[in-house]
Formats: sequence, C-alpha cells, structure tokens
Amino acid sequence: MIRREDIAAVRESSRIEDIVGEHVTLRTAGMDSLKGLCPFHDERTPSFHVRPSVGMWHCFGCGEGGDIISFVQRINHMSFTEAVEMLAQKVGITLHYEEGGKHTRTEEPGKRQRLLDAHRVAEEFYQAQLASPEAHAGRTFLAQRGFTQEMCQHFGVGYSPQSWDALTKHLRSRGFTDAEIQAAGLASQGNRGLYDRFRGRLMWPIRDITGATVGFGARRLDDSDKDSPKYLNTPETAIYKKSQVLYGLDLAKKAIAADRKVVIVEGYTDVMAAHVAGVPYAVATCGTAFGSEHVKIVRRLLGDVADPAAGVVLSSGRARGGEVIFTFDGDAAGQKAALRAFHEDQNFASQTFVAVEKSGMDPCDLRLARGDQAVKALVESRIPLFEFVIRSVIDHVDLRTMEGRVSALRQCAPVVAGIKDQALRREYTRELAGWLGMVPSGLLSGALCPAGQRQWIGGVGVSPREAGRCRGWEWVLLALIWPTLGALGRRLARLPGRVRPRDLVTRVERQA
Repeated sequence: MIRREDIAAVRESSRIEDIVGEHVTLRTAGMDSLKGLCPFHDERTPSFHVRPSVGMWHCFGCGEGGDIISFVQRINHMSFTEAVEMLAQKVGITLHYEEGGKHTRTEEPGKRQRLLDAHRVAEEFYQAQLASPEAHAGRTFLAQRGFTQEMCQHFGVGYSPQSWDALTKHLRSRGFTDAEIQAAGLASQGNRGLYDRFRGRLMWPIRDITGATVGFGARRLDDSDKDSPKYLNTPETAIYKKSQVLYGLDLAKKAIAADRKVVIVEGYTDVMAAHVAGVPYAVATCGTAFGSEHVKIVRRLLGDVADPAAGVVLSSGRARGGEVIFTFDGDAAGQKAALRAFHEDQNFASQTFVAVEKSGMDPCDLRLARGDQAVKALVESRIPLFEFVIRSVIDHVDLRTMEGRVSALRQCAPVVAGIKDQALRREYTRELAGWLGMVPSGLLSGALCPAGQRQWIGGVGVSPREAGRCRGWEWVLLALIWPTLGALGRRLARLPGRVRPRDLVTRVERQA
C-alpha cells in the first residue's frame, strides 16, 4: 500500500486541468472553472466542469465527480494504486510503500504500468534496430515514400528483426517476466517457448491519447512471403483495445482541439504524409473500421455541441462546429464506411465530410506524386457526407434511361428519408431531384405507382394526373417526408375530399 503522504504529494503536484485536458477539450466557464463534454457519458452540451484551484471535477449530466486520482482511474480503467503510480511517474515523485524499503514491482497491483513499461522498452528496441544493416529494406521503403530519418524519429518508426526471440531476450534482460511479455502482446507461446510476435517488419508505435505506447502496427517488408499478413497489429490486451485508439492521436490532439478539425485516413504512412504536408490533425484507425467509440473520442476533442448550424460551411471556408473529414475511396468499401458514419450519429454526421481523390491515390501516394500542396487541396475539396452517400449511389446507375433514374431514386430515397434534420432533408430532396434530372412530366408518379392507379400515401389517394402536375422535387419530397410526419400526417390523412400533392407539400414545408 502506498504511503498516505506520497498520495497527498501526488495529488498536490498534479495539475488536474492538464490531465483532464489530455482527454477533453476544456474551455473557460467562469471564475476558476473549465468545462467540456463529459468523457464518461455521451452528451452534446458540455456539463463536465473542472475547478483547478481545488483539484476537483464534476459532471452535472451523469453526476460523476472526484479528484484527479479518481479521474485517472475512470478514464484509464485503472485501480487506485495504478492511477497514483501513473501520476507519480508524470510529476517525478518516488513512491514508498507501507511494507518498507523500495517497492519491487510485481504483476499486481502495477500490471498496467508493467505492460506500458514493456511497450516503452520495446519501442526503444525497435527504433534502435531501424539503423541496423538488416533494416536496409525498411529504410529504403520509407525513403521511397518521401520520409526522412527525422520524420521517422518523430513518429517513432522502428524495425523488428527476423530473429524469433530478439525482443523477448531483450525484455527478459530488462527484468520482464515471460508472463508480462506475453500479456503485453509482444510475444506468443509456442511449443519451444515464447517467440516474438513481430519479425522482419516496419514498426509503428500506437499510443493512447496521453502519449503512452499501448501497441504496435507492423508492415511486412517481404511481399513474396504470402503466408504472413501484410499488416499485423498488437492483439487485444489489457491496455490495447483497437476500437478505442486512433493512430497519431497523441500528435494530432492539440491541432484537432485548436482547429476543431480531424482528418481520418486509412494507414500509418498516410498519417505521416498528412502531418508532413501540413495537415497535423490527421489520424487513422488501427485494423478496424471507424466506430462508435472512435466517434466519442473525436467528439470530445472537437468539443462537439448540439448546434443546429453544425456543419454549415462559412465564408471563411471553415465549418461551424468543427469538421470530421474522411479520405476513403469512392469505391464500394468507401460507400460502406460512409453509410456507417451516416448511421452512427446524425449530429456527428452533419459535421462529417468526405474528400475523395479522383484517381484513387491515398495521401501518401498523392504527396509523392504531386507534393504537399496536393494533400492540403484534397482535404479542402471535401464534400458533405450526405452528398457523398447520395452521389455514390447515383454514380453507379445510368441516368440516361428512365429505368436508371427510377432505380437511383429508389436507392437514394431511404438515405434522404433517414436525414433527421427537416431543413437538411428538404434541401437534399431538392438536390436529389436535380441530380436525377426529374422534370414535371409525371415521370415520378409513373415510377412510384403503376400506371393508371392511385398512389396511397398515409391514407390519401393521389391520382397519376395530380402527381403529373406536381413538380418533380415536390413529389420526391412528399414521398420521402411522409413517414416522418407523425401526427401531422395522420391529420392530413383524415382531411375530407381530395388532397393534391401540392397541398400536402405546402403544409409539410410550413411545418419544416
């Protein structure tokens, strides 16, 4: 057990605003008060407050609160002892334990810190190996992609030797047990004992938001070796959860918070290329799709709030409320990723953009081919996520034929109908009609209902003749917006006599 005097010293020496600020974008909220989005529950308006003078934090949304030690416990899923040890290491305080004498670390209660220490030693080992003769192919790979030695050092790039147990032996010599090495995901158990997980690969350290290395991403250098995966990451461990980390976040977090902008790229070299090119807010997922946990991390750094104008691009070229820009391709995988982001969080989606390089080059290749300015231009060319999803569908049909336009309409209708913001939904309905070339000629009525038959929408019968007199975008709007009208739709359905589509649309627009 750690001595009480040492715990008090750690608490007194640690600046709560700095520790919390590594996870939450804090803004002034009055005398001796800072606020931001709570990292412990999902919210859109800041209710998380920090008071530096008393070293306390409290969230008025979820009711959680405490001091700096409890915050570190909660945010890093640590025990009390591990949290104190982590803070003590940051402020340079030597801890003493009640048993007396210098504490000898064992797996518990400092297991997490031991795993972090193992990764720190492994990172140093890999970086040193990059300068070895064996790593010539790795240095060539990096140089061919335009990365200098200084750039590689900035990102901590290293090399894992071909040896089966070079790292394992090194870690043992530094006092780590086989159980700790295996628990860290740095080695695996074989018939003859432990063997290194990473061999003959370029190594990228994956760090958490505090800058501590929690895992590695590795690329195979010998492309003739088809038996091993091209990319290999650290397995899930007590400190590494791939759904909760973003590569480059430790280097990008200040720029993200300052510029309220984040660029999501696909690979480690893409992150490097973007930063070198002057896009310091680029990050990448680590062997998994961008998911809900990543959304929470990004939203906390952006300081995302419930702003109805979020995502509106101002005259300055910046978007209100911050921007999240994806650089995935416009292919099927890119469309799938866009749809996933679309369904994650619509308030988040309204601030989400997509930047697609027409020739299909990723940021690393783009920088090599056209220079740093081309990477910046790619980011600036972003279009709203909603537009990208709709256009991705339209681009795969033949709009020269009626059948193609009808097919595009039917595929795009659920996307537009799924936009929760009524004003945005109405505007994208107009845009969709324009992109499809719909004209007031009865085309849509023929597409949405059999010829000569009445179309029933919400209990109201509309004849093809009436639909034909309605402008194309109005019919699309009526068809898309009706399922979301709720009580208004039910009242309209009970109106006596015939109700023309134009009448319904007028009422709908007034309500929106």
